[in-house]
Amino acid sequence: MCAVVLAAGEGTRLRPLTERLPKALCPVGNVPLLDRALARLAGLGLTGPGAVAVNASYLGDQVVDRVGARAQLSVEPDSPLGTAGGVGKLRDWISGRGVLVGNADAYLADPATPPGPDIAALLAGWDGDSVRLLGQPAPDPRAPGTFDGHVFTGFSLLPWRLVRDLPAVFGDLVRTVWRPAEAAGRLTVIPYRGTFYDTGTPADYLAANLHAAGGGCLVDPDATVTGRCHHSVVGAGATVRGQVTRSVIWPGATVAADERLHDVIRAGADLTVPAG
Repeated sequence: MCAVVLAAGEGTRLRPLTERLPKALCPVGNVPLLDRALARLAGLGLTGPGAVAVNASYLGDQVVDRVGARAQLSVEPDSPLGTAGGVGKLRDWISGRGVLVGNADAYLADPATPPGPDIAALLAGWDGDSVRLLGQPAPDPRAPGTFDGHVFTGFSLLPWRLVRDLPAVFGDLVRTVWRPAEAAGRLTVIPYRGTFYDTGTPADYLAANLHAAGGGCLVDPDATVTGRCHHSVVGAGATVRGQVTRSVIWPGATVAADERLHDVIRAGADLTVPAG
């Protein structure tokens, strides 16, 4: 078994935040999403460049620097290859193994189970031949994009027989692997019992942060807060002199004494992104 964390995407729906950071490095609860994904894999016993790979493309130098020696790096220099192409580019590294594929931008949290064991059911009893997806019941089980009435929650399990022929060209796993496996009766959805956000929009990104804050204020020890903070997340090196409510203050960002921020993400001193 090995694992691939997909971290190459542009995060267009999170612009202009993702003009400064790739989505995989956007912090949730003051922890970059990519670090959360790697910690979840470590909880399953998957660590190091022999067992874990991370792909990078958009603002790829930042991803490469963040990963360091913690995982095998697969750089897509021209543009992101998509979920299927990203896995296909790693075929020689995967080399006969089943592969757990995770989206770096998936926020998963289960208060009853630590990261790793919370998705262990995805691996338990796997036959090594079928496709498995982690999912949650969809509000509308018949809506497009659902699988067996579930929405995908960021992790899939793929057999080598379906990975070995994936080309290193742009493509997505939905069309190339998941739907064909579903049509062949070889796809199973494993329920995820915790909380999930895909963090793809400012609203979902804020919601994930507020969940991580646990109903209070999550303030990094290296932040300075002389104003008022209510149900918000404040990153390392940030300075809050004004008032923040239901907001995310990125590391190093500032909130002036005369500012009142509500339902926003603040980056630096000059960028405020509404979550509504």
